[in-house]
Amino acid sequence: RLGAANTPSFVRARMNTLCTGSLTLEPQIAAHAEEMFVVLSDPAIYEYEGEPPQSVQGLRDRFADLETRQSRNGQEQWLNWVIRLPNTELIGYVQATVYPSGRAAIAYELSSAYWGRGLARQAVQAMISELIEQYGILSFSAVLKRENRRSLGLLQRLGFVFASSAEHAECDVERDEFLMLRHVQSA
Repeated sequence: RLGAANTPSFVRARMNTLCTGSLTLEPQIAAHAEEMFVVLSDPAIYEYEGEPPQSVQGLRDRFADLETRQSRNGQEQWLNWVIRLPNTELIGYVQATVYPSGRAAIAYELSSAYWGRGLARQAVQAMISELIEQYGILSFSAVLKRENRRSLGLLQRLGFVFASSAEHAECDVERDEFLMLRHVQSA
C-alpha cells in the first residue's frame, strides 16, 4: 500500500504468514533463534561471504532487534521470514529491507541440504508477491558475489537483470559483486 507521495506505508499492524503450498514463511521472531542457529551453522552457506552466528543467544538478540521491523532511525522497514517445510522443519530465511523510495533490497539463505529443489525460488517469489501486493513495492534489488552461480541463476529465474555500471556505482557495490534489479510493471 502506498502512502503520501507514492512511498510505501510503514504503518503495518503485523506481517503476514505466507504459504506456497509446500512451504510456510513465518514472520521471524526471537523464538526462532535456536532452530535457526542449527540451519545457519551449515558451513556450505558461507562459501562466498559471511560467517555463522557465534551463539544461540547472539542470534536471539539479533532476531529481537529485527522484530521491531524497522531501523533505529525509522527510515527502513525490515521484513524477515523463516522458511518452514510441511514437517515443521526450518530450512532458511528470506528478508527484505524496504526503503522510503519504494525499493526493496532482498536476501535469502537456505541450508545446503535443500539447494537445487526449487524451494528458494518458491520462498523468494512468495516474499516478492507479498511485497508487491501488501507493501506496494515495484522495484527490487539484490547483491551477490560474482562467483555465486547458484544465486545468480535463482535471481535470473525470478526476472532480475544485471544493473548498469552507473547503478552499481550509485549503490556502492564491491568489485567482486553483482547488483541485480527487478522492476515490476504497475497495474
